[in-house]
Amino acid sequence: MKGVRADRKTEMPLTSKIGNAEFTVLNAGSFWSDAGAAMGILPWAIWKKSLVTDDKNRIQAAINLLLIKSEGKNILVDTGLGNRLTETDYKHFNPETASLPELIRAAGTDPEAMDFVILTHLHFDHAGGIVTHRNGKDYLAFPNAVHVINRKEWEIAVKPDLLNNAAYDYESNLKLLDTRGNVLLVDQNFAITSEVMVEHVGGHTNGMQVVWIRSNGAKGCYPADILSREANLKIPLCFAYDVCRKETAAAKIAILNELKEANGWLFLNHDMDNAYIKF
Repeated sequence: MKGVRADRKTEMPLTSKIGNAEFTVLNAGSFWSDAGAAMGILPWAIWKKSLVTDDKNRIQAAINLLLIKSEGKNILVDTGLGNRLTETDYKHFNPETASLPELIRAAGTDPEAMDFVILTHLHFDHAGGIVTHRNGKDYLAFPNAVHVINRKEWEIAVKPDLLNNAAYDYESNLKLLDTRGNVLLVDQNFAITSEVMVEHVGGHTNGMQVVWIRSNGAKGCYPADILSREANLKIPLCFAYDVCRKETAAAKIAILNELKEANGWLFLNHDMDNAYIKF
């Protein structure tokens, strides 16, 4: 897909609306990850001059999460890194984190009043905030929320195969949710409200799902790692660790076509400069 143009804003209003659905972008910090993995098949000789990397050849990734209020329901999309990172995590990823519960309170919502937490997938930078640590103990960060997860994603996170063993951490991120929380496993598409839907697309992971807001003709999409940065508007540019680039590319084309036609909102979860693109 060529010729996609967007009116970009680097200073995004904290809160806005898509139709009747209100959203707030939560900047929960950042981390540094391998630049080559982010650029996928694009050779280093091409991207080396256009990316800012550190001495370990890492690129900084924002953690932009989405809080949605729709039809009286409080909905959080992804949970970021959380506050239980190890020394190894700090060494590998040099993270800068913000307290997600505090960000949510600052946005006018109590974490205990969260109705749904949608997990696009269960990699550490998206599922790390399911559990929070305080006063020497681990707790569910959103104890009253239904956690909406694709069934394929949950199954491989609980019992990863050899190719995915390093991608998931059941003991740290998911066990407490499994034993004490409310998990809703969905197979394909699932409507949270009449305005908010999760759509299974695969590609990045087998159980990858994106989040759509469609209200009164207005549209927005939070595709997480399907379209995580402005650079990913280029269809062939996918993460090196996507399990199926063909599925990722198909999802990108469909998302961009629908948003372009509707002058919609594309939320970029890892872009350091733009938390969204408005077509």
